[in-house]
Amino acid sequence: MLKRSLFVAVVLLLSGLVPGARAEPKWEYRLDPSFPHVPAGTQFGQGSAVATDSAGDVFVFHRAQPPVLVFHPGGDFVRSFGENLFTSPHGLRIDKDDNVWVTDNANHTITKFSHDGKVLMKLGEKDVPGEDDRHFNKPADVAFAPNGDFFIADGYGNSRVVKFDKGGKYLMAWGHKGKEEGEFNLPHAVRLDSKGNLYVADRENNRIQVFTQDGKYVRQFGGFAPFGLFITPDDRVFVADGRANRIRVMDLNGKVITSWGSPGAKPGDFNLPHGITVAADGSVYVTEINGKRVQKFVAVR
Repeated sequence: MLKRSLFVAVVLLLSGLVPGARAEPKWEYRLDPSFPHVPAGTQFGQGSAVATDSAGDVFVFHRAQPPVLVFHPGGDFVRSFGENLFTSPHGLRIDKDDNVWVTDNANHTITKFSHDGKVLMKLGEKDVPGEDDRHFNKPADVAFAPNGDFFIADGYGNSRVVKFDKGGKYLMAWGHKGKEEGEFNLPHAVRLDSKGNLYVADRENNRIQVFTQDGKYVRQFGGFAPFGLFITPDDRVFVADGRANRIRVMDLNGKVITSWGSPGAKPGDFNLPHGITVAADGSVYVTEINGKRVQKFVAVR
């Protein structure tokens, strides 16, 4: 009887049926083919980045005019801005106050816009590359700490992460080109987890490196090409693998929870996925460089 009771307990524990035991949820993502409704006369260019604001509206950054397109979650077009302001649109993120931050990886600048498209701050000197506290060399992305500090992945020309306070004052930088711990070969995206650790998509080294906000190396995991990176409030790591043309969802240590996608041009396939974001309702939006589109995937369980 004792052996049978132990056997049953083990089975229940493994199946997640014991009170207090947590079974890993089974996540799946299905394409929403109705998204987006692109306005007549607008041609999608290379899709570089995507983010959502506090209302769930979707901001798409692409390499055509106008470069910022805004859609409701249902796909209806809302507005656009940024026409003729950029040389090569790259990263777009939205902070907790709904300000819109973009990077231009050709003219070496970062611009902070208000939600309605008014320029609030500029960092870097246009068309002047550099590696000091006022210049960048093809910056790729930006991430925000809860206290307002922000981090720049700098990027295609420099191989470093640069930290500023919320007012734009330079605080520190770390990293140079290489493949050892704390070195980078194209830091392409940056995000923070719920504990405040910084995750750097070290793209050409096929890994993500994790640091404290003061640049202390913590750990790494890899085996994929992290073009796009997003971390949800419950610490699921979403990676757009641009070389495998696949979306990977992992825990903070790189254990795969689920993945989907394959190379191709039909809806649901990917052709160089580059930007990724996860909305508050769990929907996943992915932009593609070669595919020249944005796709929406709805979470089902």
